[in-house]
Amino acid sequence: MTLSAQPNFKTHFAELLHQAASRITPLDAAVRIELARTKQASHGDYSCNLAMQLAKPLHKNPREIAQLLIDAMPASPYLEKIEIAGAGFINLFLKHAAKQQYLHHVLHSQEAFGNSQFGQGKKIQVEFVSANPTGPLHVGHGRGAAIGASLSNILAAAGFDVAREFYVNDAGRQMDILTLSTWLRYLGLNHVHIPFPANAYQGEYVKNMAQLIFQAHADRYVHQPAMLLDGLPESAHTAATDTDEQLDKLIANAKKILGQDYAYLHNFVLTEQLGDCRNDLMEFGVEFDTWFSEQSLFDNGQVAHTMQLLEKKHYLYQQDGAKWFRSTDFGDEKDRVVQRENGQFTYFASDIAYHLNKFERDFEQVINIWGADHHGYIARVKGALQALELDPAKLEIALVQFAVLYRDGKKAPMSTRSGEFVTLRELREEVGKDAARFFYVMRKSDQHLDFDLDLAKSQSNDNPVYYVQYAHARVCSVLAQWDGDMATLATASMEPLSSPAELALLQKIIDFPDTVEAAAKEFSPHLIAFYLRELASEFHSYYNSTRFLVPELPLLHARLALIASIRQILNNGLKLLGVSAPDKM
Repeated sequence: MTLSAQPNFKTHFAELLHQAASRITPLDAAVRIELARTKQASHGDYSCNLAMQLAKPLHKNPREIAQLLIDAMPASPYLEKIEIAGAGFINLFLKHAAKQQYLHHVLHSQEAFGNSQFGQGKKIQVEFVSANPTGPLHVGHGRGAAIGASLSNILAAAGFDVAREFYVNDAGRQMDILTLSTWLRYLGLNHVHIPFPANAYQGEYVKNMAQLIFQAHADRYVHQPAMLLDGLPESAHTAATDTDEQLDKLIANAKKILGQDYAYLHNFVLTEQLGDCRNDLMEFGVEFDTWFSEQSLFDNGQVAHTMQLLEKKHYLYQQDGAKWFRSTDFGDEKDRVVQRENGQFTYFASDIAYHLNKFERDFEQVINIWGADHHGYIARVKGALQALELDPAKLEIALVQFAVLYRDGKKAPMSTRSGEFVTLRELREEVGKDAARFFYVMRKSDQHLDFDLDLAKSQSNDNPVYYVQYAHARVCSVLAQWDGDMATLATASMEPLSSPAELALLQKIIDFPDTVEAAAKEFSPHLIAFYLRELASEFHSYYNSTRFLVPELPLLHARLALIASIRQILNNGLKLLGVSAPDKM
């Protein structure tokens, strides 16, 4: 058997079953013909429940319908046999030759194996991480980064036109708090001591930024405390403030005292933190096409314009001096403020403008990867899109649960006494980039992740990333011992691959493109991690029971072609997850 083009067996059999069903009854649009991989080889390679779907409209027993479908099904060069199982499942068995010849596609496709045109070039944006640039990334951000980057890679492999974006919250109150925090630390270096607010940013990185300003500018930004403490209670002169109102008063006074110098300090701390964030993410293997500034939405008037659009559509109203969006009209639990009594727009207002901007950039679909604590935010954002006459279904939200660290079987502290979280950089330095990237995507994003630090560092089969990488290194070792011409494997006869273990591995190889497509369709990078672990497991068992460098050339070439194909898929799959595939371990 010669396969002229890379076949998708699931699609091929689904089309044949569709033809068969059309011959026995007009098909309802609700009927979906989907094939699933069987769990046992004795049940075939694929299974379909079409007969059960047709039982009600045809008023027949599903097993009877299954037989009618089989009788009406066109012939296939890939089908060995077809059986009816259980209540009416149709089980399909691939010909051994079809599985064997499939290896040629893998070896010829190489790094492109697993790629498809499923996405048909659809323009899609993935926005992820988008952490406030007010401090180092922590381990929670790391999981969002790993999932977002992996999903972007998977979508690109599945034929989507992917844009990776980081939304920089550089316009709000948190940046003002960071600017004030840094300036107060700077004043301390100049022997001007003002009680440091309990609700300001406490971390060492704030002191480091203050030190940089001090080294570059000495006492240029020094002002005496009297003006800064103006309007605050007497207690603030000797003790740290701890209310939001007092903190906001300090910020307002700082802006008044510093004048144009405030903009410099604000820009300095923003640039420092964004630079640190970029470097941290690059070292984690995560890069973005666009870093989108929230401030730009104010500078170009897009926030004000968006609010005007909502006002014209009567979705805003005035109450208690503030402007509110009627988000309860769209399923939210209460209406939301978009403009405060003092005239300042809220974060929600700029978020609405940002999402309008996304669709104005002609993205056909938008995916936001948010922390699980943003769950309540979904209804109001989708409601705002609907109010703007945009399709809320084009916005997908993937929620990411927090990762909990464990060391020595015990929950590890996630923060220091000063309230600083364990940073992504610290995690990466402890377990390595590869382990961190793989562990982060081992579970579905909306499931809690228990991150076992000891396991991630171990060189054992219990460590999933080590286990997968070791499979790749083992294949490299065998091929290096052989030291032959790899081109001969791409044209070798695969007929000697006939043992149950080899046939199971061949089917597992065939499953890879379907797995990539499923991961893209379901926005689920964990499916790739699951697949790689299963492939590695089957390979290790095969490796431990099989001789590869045998004297019989046909068998030698066939077995080496099989493991070379496995190596290629391990490499391709790990690359999708941002994990390296070492040749030696």
